[in-house]
Amino acid sequence: MSKKISLNDFGAAAVELFGTDELTRAQAIRVKEVYDVCVPSALFNNKENVVSRGIYKVPHDGKGFPPAKVDFIDNTPTSVEEGTSVSSPITGRAQAMELDMSISFIPQIDHSYVSWGNSADIKKVIKSKMFFPIYLTGMSGNGKTFGIEQTCAMLGREMIRVNFTAETDEDDLFGGFRLINGETVFQYGPVVEAMKRGAVLLLDEVDLASSKVMALQSVLEGKGYFIKKLGEWIKPVSGFTVIATANTKGKGSDDGRFVGTNVLNEAFLDRFPVTMYQSYPSEAIEKKILTKASEAYGIDFKAVEDFIPNLTMWGDIIRKTFEEGGVDDLVSTRRLVDIMKSYSIFGNKEKAIKMSIERFDDETRESFLSLYAKIDAEVNMTDEEKEVAEAARSEGSSVESEEDV
Repeated sequence: MSKKISLNDFGAAAVELFGTDELTRAQAIRVKEVYDVCVPSALFNNKENVVSRGIYKVPHDGKGFPPAKVDFIDNTPTSVEEGTSVSSPITGRAQAMELDMSISFIPQIDHSYVSWGNSADIKKVIKSKMFFPIYLTGMSGNGKTFGIEQTCAMLGREMIRVNFTAETDEDDLFGGFRLINGETVFQYGPVVEAMKRGAVLLLDEVDLASSKVMALQSVLEGKGYFIKKLGEWIKPVSGFTVIATANTKGKGSDDGRFVGTNVLNEAFLDRFPVTMYQSYPSEAIEKKILTKASEAYGIDFKAVEDFIPNLTMWGDIIRKTFEEGGVDDLVSTRRLVDIMKSYSIFGNKEKAIKMSIERFDDETRESFLSLYAKIDAEVNMTDEEKEVAEAARSEGSSVESEEDV
């Protein structure tokens, strides 16, 4: 029969086993199994112990003594070698699929990428191979995810990405039972795969997550994770680290711009040693980004020599107006790159711009188009005037070529 212990000692046991005193019910039961003790009823009955939905904090003073583990489990997390897993006789009957380590998760290098903003600092962290979680926040479409991906690509580091939604749960992160080739097997999730590979784990749009994200607590402490369904403790390989991206700082979206974002638990946020904010790039950097994009899309630079600075000026004015509260929408760097791509397909600047902002309400769309028309007079030209302007540019280009000869 399981023995009764105080909350203080139960908390000490939880910290010893999971590295945290904030537990789910399943983790509390796991403490019960490992130490052959009763779960103190006060843990679940006292409202003061509720951290968030399904998460409970064991009140203790840090001076408690965890009881001895039962004889049939002598595999503590600290005895597990990096990248390995240990089965518990309690739940070890299930088998997990072996990871295919021949598959590479190193992203492909995109030659249109321009390094800027937090890239240099993120590169130092990834290159160091130290465990150092980063919380990267900023407005949408400013290259947060792309920058992390390309930094990993340039350093030859594997990156595994998890895209969060409100429905993302523990199985999505760590794995679960799947029907594969007619057999039910346990398939490791992306978090486990990243730990076993020593890869960079990218938690993308993490502020969309529910309270279930608290399952990552021990991972964010660099201590690994215990898979209850297998009875396995996974300890990360050297080089493993975590980078989270979000549009908010984990406090929700007060202005309603980022619908679906949640207020993240402070205990979760506190496990990120640093938070970095990424704004939109300067006009000079954005010109480089659009120039690289035009090359990637096979656009003759002469055709966009004026278009690129006009677009960056347009985007910058809209963003400043947005910050001052003059408009409710803005044009991101990603949207400007999409305009270049549309132009490479349709060959019409005005059409490319109109299609990119079609989703905005009528008033916003018209004001954005009107602003661009003031910056680039060519969009208001007749077809005949445009042909004359194009001929003049071509003639000027020919003269320059002759002078070079």
